[in-house]
Amino acid sequence: MEYTHLGRTGLQVSRLALGTMNFGPETPESDSHAVMDQALDAGLNFFDTANVYGWEMGKGVTEQIIGRWFAQGNGRREKVVLATKLYGSMSDWPNDTFLSARNIRLAVEGSLRRLQTDWIDLYQMHHVDRNTPWEEIWEAFDVLRSQGKVLYFGSSNFAGWHLASAQESAKRLGILGLVSEQSIYNLAVRTVELEVLPAARHYGIGVIPWSPLFGGVLAGILRKANEGRAVGERTQQRLADHRAQVEQYENFCDELGESPADVGLAWLLAQEAVTAPIIGPRTATQLTDSMRALEITLDEHALQRLDEIWPGPGGTAPEAYAW
Repeated sequence: MEYTHLGRTGLQVSRLALGTMNFGPETPESDSHAVMDQALDAGLNFFDTANVYGWEMGKGVTEQIIGRWFAQGNGRREKVVLATKLYGSMSDWPNDTFLSARNIRLAVEGSLRRLQTDWIDLYQMHHVDRNTPWEEIWEAFDVLRSQGKVLYFGSSNFAGWHLASAQESAKRLGILGLVSEQSIYNLAVRTVELEVLPAARHYGIGVIPWSPLFGGVLAGILRKANEGRAVGERTQQRLADHRAQVEQYENFCDELGESPADVGLAWLLAQEAVTAPIIGPRTATQLTDSMRALEITLDEHALQRLDEIWPGPGGTAPEAYAW
């Protein structure tokens, strides 16, 4: 397993992050525990979850599954760099949502209880709260850090100017601020290259791509369809919108002798600001298959061809759209 520093911190995380959103709704608890054991056996130490995961089974279910796995002991908690998130509604009451100091306090206590742990390594804002000032957010976060309940803070789904605003506010307060940003980023969705990635590089923020395979579109979807395997409605629509590109992509992956999923992950790992793409295996076998991406090195020809198939915005802002 390869490791890298999370942003500008001294914390070392694996180059792939284990996403747990499927744990509960898609993957039974026993299988979820097997996936996490397999991850640790492979040296994958970076686990990502959120307080709302569990969805129709009940918000918080996924954290509970992870917590019961930690409770089995044998160094499980100590080996894992644990990341979770807050922002989404946990109830119908008005203050159990967003990033007020009150919700931050209640949300972290809830996550700690469900996860059966004393601390969270990386606590992430799942979205921007436009109605809560940064002074309130950072003050509440700083209390959690002084209490030893959270070590680092990150964001998710922030625009570049949100990162800048957050970091400048943290700088005025004399605190570390953000160390990571989770953004949707893959060969087909490259908007973050305009503003988010430059801002992240400037402020030393590690980028953690979610949906690295575009909901399965970059995972060999045409092959799966030809084999008669079921494809979800949203994925079918994405395929319809990008079919010509997907055909070129899968053909090029055949030329490389690699699976489309592995090439998609390897491409992200080759991007300068990326710390660790989030993979979301439903089984231990899928997790093992994802490890192949760490062994692939895409040369300049391959990277250029992928840019031709899946062109980005044309560079960073403002050069991408101005002289």
